[in-house]
Amino acid sequence: MSTATVVGAGPNGLAAAVALARAGLRVTVLEAADTIGGGTRSGEAIVPGLLHDLCSAIHPMAVGSSFYDELGLERYGLRWAWPEIDCVHPLDGGTAGVLHRSVTATAAGLGADGRTWRALFEGPSAAYATFGDDIMGPLLRLPRHPIRLARFGVPALAPASLLAKAFRTEEARGLWGGVAAHAFHPLERPLTASIGLGVVTAGHCYGWAVAEGGSRRITDAMAALLRELGGTTETGERVRSPAQLPHADVTLWDVAPTALADILGDLLPPRTARAYRRYRYGPGAFKVDFAVEGGVPWRAEAARRSGMVHVGGTYAEIAAAERDIHAGRMPRRPFVLVGQQYLADPSRSAGDVHPVWSYAHVPNGYTGDAAAAIAAQIERFAPGFRDRVIGTAVRTTPGFAEYDPNYVGGNIMTGATDIPQLLLGTHLTLQPYDTGVPGHYLCSAATPPGAGAHGMCGAHAAARALRRLRA
Repeated sequence: MSTATVVGAGPNGLAAAVALARAGLRVTVLEAADTIGGGTRSGEAIVPGLLHDLCSAIHPMAVGSSFYDELGLERYGLRWAWPEIDCVHPLDGGTAGVLHRSVTATAAGLGADGRTWRALFEGPSAAYATFGDDIMGPLLRLPRHPIRLARFGVPALAPASLLAKAFRTEEARGLWGGVAAHAFHPLERPLTASIGLGVVTAGHCYGWAVAEGGSRRITDAMAALLRELGGTTETGERVRSPAQLPHADVTLWDVAPTALADILGDLLPPRTARAYRRYRYGPGAFKVDFAVEGGVPWRAEAARRSGMVHVGGTYAEIAAAERDIHAGRMPRRPFVLVGQQYLADPSRSAGDVHPVWSYAHVPNGYTGDAAAAIAAQIERFAPGFRDRVIGTAVRTTPGFAEYDPNYVGGNIMTGATDIPQLLLGTHLTLQPYDTGVPGHYLCSAATPPGAGAHGMCGAHAAARALRRLRA
């Protein structure tokens, strides 16, 4: 029987392990932390019985993952749940841009910009289930559905700021800007529309789902399937050298490229080693979890029914904040994402006390305290919010790097989303999962299709390893 070692038990590491085990390999997963899950861990951070997602929370890309679909993870406890409204972007004065799963309902709420929204998203969203796999893999390859992909891909090449000009109302511009800001990159740069278009299109197709019982259920389900397939997972095993690894026919690494360069050292070909060491990381995150009695009193009524609220004001404010963090400046009013997962999954609450998840975009490596700025931004659009808070838990930007070493400088995207890395990953190659070391493959979110709890980086890397092994 062939053997495999996977280093890292986040979504991609476990996806790779499951794919290899299903192919008949004997798989061992080594995880440095005391618990599996990487960015999908959940826990009781403030009040007993109050469940918080410790990093990733809302999963429009994961719920549509073709790899998860074929695994049947519902048999292992994964259940998806949806809020009434996917996302709301409130503005001063109580108005808001509202993102529904339905393109038609979203367009109807955007008034004069409804026709533009439909023009951008109606066709791609209807076809996403067909061409989604084309954008959830390496870009330097022949797509299966080139015409449909081109319909999506041409607008994706543009700066997010260009698409913002197509909208006439502040509600539509703000809604678009908040989703586009998931790129952690200045919105005037080319290709910054791509992540926003991908998230909105996938959301219109599958919805902005949460995992019942916390994001941890995603990796818990894969770990249970791996055990059934005969694989094992060992926690508290930090790998610093190849000498620590058991003998295996293939080894997959769910780690940051810079870390892999340090671990493999001179084993790497010089070109690959240089690329990994020069790999760039984007801005960071600063997270505050709140225990809120009675929920957040949003002025915009739709936000009280939404699983995600983007707090940043107008499109111009969001764009300015993203420019600041990219330049290393902490904005006075940062862009803040607020998750209300309990609206879709009431089991996360403790009576009338609810878990509210939030994080702000901040400069990479930011050492200051953004907790007050986050609370002030929420209070701005929800007067009386601070009075309802009965407890908080803070994860600083350096704390994110401690929580998961892949988040260098607190960058939860595992890499900067600039043009070269967005298109090419770690470096120019037709095989982005190959390290150049025989039998060793990179499967972290630094490889295509990038960040998210979808597991596709691991699935693609495992497929590559299996092809080489069989050859």
